[in-house]
Amino acid sequence: MPAQRPAPTRSLMPDGAAMLPGIARTALREAAQALDVAERYQHPLEMCLALAQVARCYRALQAHEAAESYLGQALRWSRTLGAADQAVEILCLLTEAGCALAEQSGSADSRRAHAALERTRDRAFEAAGLAARVADPDWEIKVLLRISDVLDRCGDHDDAVELQSRAMRLMYGVPAATETAEAPAPSPPAGAER
Repeated sequence: MPAQRPAPTRSLMPDGAAMLPGIARTALREAAQALDVAERYQHPLEMCLALAQVARCYRALQAHEAAESYLGQALRWSRTLGAADQAVEILCLLTEAGCALAEQSGSADSRRAHAALERTRDRAFEAAGLAARVADPDWEIKVLLRISDVLDRCGDHDDAVELQSRAMRLMYGVPAATETAEAPAPSPPAGAER
C-alpha cells in the first residue's frame, strides 16, 4: 500500500515573507494577543476591532488572502453591532485587500484574480450603498473616494467616475436629483429671437 501524502496547503504569506522579522511581525503578534483577549469576552465591537487589526498586520506582510479572511470575520461581527460606520470601514478594508490579492495573483492565477476582483466589486458597491448611512457626512465623501480609487485599480473606471461624481456633489452640496433639473436651458440659436 503506497504512503498517502498530505493534502497540499497554501501558505498565508508569500514566499520569502514568512520568516521576516520586524515591526509588522511584532504588530501581528500583538494583534493576535488582543484577539485572544477579545475572544474571551465575545463583545462584538472588540471582536471587530481585533480581527480588523490582525487583518491590517497580514496586509502589511503582503498576506492578502489571510487579511481577507480576518476581515470577513470582522464584517460579520460588525453587522451584529448594527453600526453602519464600522461595517463601511471593514468593507473598505475588504475592497483594498481584495484588490491587492488580485494584483498579487496577477496572470499567474487568473481564476483566483478574477474571483478576487468580483468580490472586491461586490463589496465596493455594498460600501457605497451603506456610505449614505454613516454618521459623518465628510467621512462619507472620503469613503466614496476611497472606494472609487479601488474600483479604478480594478479596471472599473465608469463606476469609479460615478462614485467620484457622487462625492463631488456631496462636497459642493448639489443634490443628485436636482442636478439636471437646475441645469440652464440651452439658449436659442442666433437670429431665432422675435
